[in-house]
Amino acid sequence: MAGGLAADLGLYALSAAFAAVTAATSTLLPHRAWGTVATVGYLLAALLVGGQLLLRRRHGGTPLASAAARTAITVLTFATTALLPLVLQAIQRAGGRTDRAQEEVLVVERAGARLLDHGTPYLGHDAIAALPPDERLLGYTPYQPGMALFGLPRALAGDGWWSDARVWFALVTAVLLGLAVAALRHPRQPATVDAGGSAAGDGAAGGSADPYPLVRALQLATVLPICALTLATGGDDLPVLALCLLALALCAARRLGLAGLVIGVAGALKLFAWPVALVLLTHAGTRGWRTGARVAAGAIGLPVAALLPAWLVDPPALVENVLRFPLGHGLVASPAQSPFPGHLIASGLPDGRVLAAALLGAAGLAIAVRLARRPPRTAAAAAMICGYGLLAAILLMPSTRFGYLLYPIAFLAWAPALRLRRPTRTERPESAAAPVPAP
Repeated sequence: MAGGLAADLGLYALSAAFAAVTAATSTLLPHRAWGTVATVGYLLAALLVGGQLLLRRRHGGTPLASAAARTAITVLTFATTALLPLVLQAIQRAGGRTDRAQEEVLVVERAGARLLDHGTPYLGHDAIAALPPDERLLGYTPYQPGMALFGLPRALAGDGWWSDARVWFALVTAVLLGLAVAALRHPRQPATVDAGGSAAGDGAAGGSADPYPLVRALQLATVLPICALTLATGGDDLPVLALCLLALALCAARRLGLAGLVIGVAGALKLFAWPVALVLLTHAGTRGWRTGARVAAGAIGLPVAALLPAWLVDPPALVENVLRFPLGHGLVASPAQSPFPGHLIASGLPDGRVLAAALLGAAGLAIAVRLARRPPRTAAAAAMICGYGLLAAILLMPSTRFGYLLYPIAFLAWAPALRLRRPTRTERPESAAAPVPAP
């Protein structure tokens, strides 16, 4: 695989094709705008990787695909395919364009304004019903209360480009992913690459075909089109994903107490983090009840603390937005209707919604049994369970989005990198009574 370069070239070339098709055919104007800019960024990355391959061949197969070079191209590609189109759309929106942000950006910013003015980001049932019919969807805030914090800059500073919620989504995501990468950097030499491009040492032991699995993991959490497009046009899922990845990285470094706090913050933003928190709690339980209690304090305590003010201000509004609307009992239906099996069953068969719910419940029960019988003893195993579990849920939910696939893709891609991380001698396990299993 030429030290990972062949896969890099395929990733960037296919991403360029996806972006070009999006620019030409998408019915969503923010997506078309993203594709126009991102196509150039992906093509530039493909050219840079192609140059590396040519240099490698000229030098007789010498391993020139260093982690630093590949990481630099990844960062450049993230800047040109996610950050640049995001900033351009934010500037155009601040200049008066109304077609340069997806609905979730407006929802988060309005939630921030309501939080500032009324102490809760949620509108009640009657307030939503009083809105014009075409505005009722934007009246719902189907997120946890913490997500409204990303709307505060616009509520406080007005309609500047830098107060766009996506700018803050991107800033927080970049910082969190940087912390995750720093937590996973191996204290010793990572995988080496021989002249034929095969991995040896820790990389091979981790079971990864890529000699630098952390680079591949970073690519699939940043420059993969499903991630770059989401960040540039909507973006609310990326900080949640980055928090989950940071929590897994901290688990790999045996810093489980801090991991509990991080996943708790993610749970205070969006429900998608709650299944991940459950898996991390079972992982922490393998290291003793004290460690499990420490993780639970953050993983459960922070989301509950975030819900409490909204509950005290207006309990029915909280229930209407956080429970009734996601479950399909709101005044309007969720637009999340990607043609996955769960949606097709729910919409195409008699009593299909009940059948889809039963299938989803069966999948959840199977995962619960797996966690009870064989709890994950490593961060990599926890990431695999999170990846496959969320993939099953996304495929079987009656209302879901194609973009949600970024969660299982990222979790499964980070598992090989999590296997590489071994604690140093100064990093003590959270529970001295529990043995530390080999990665």
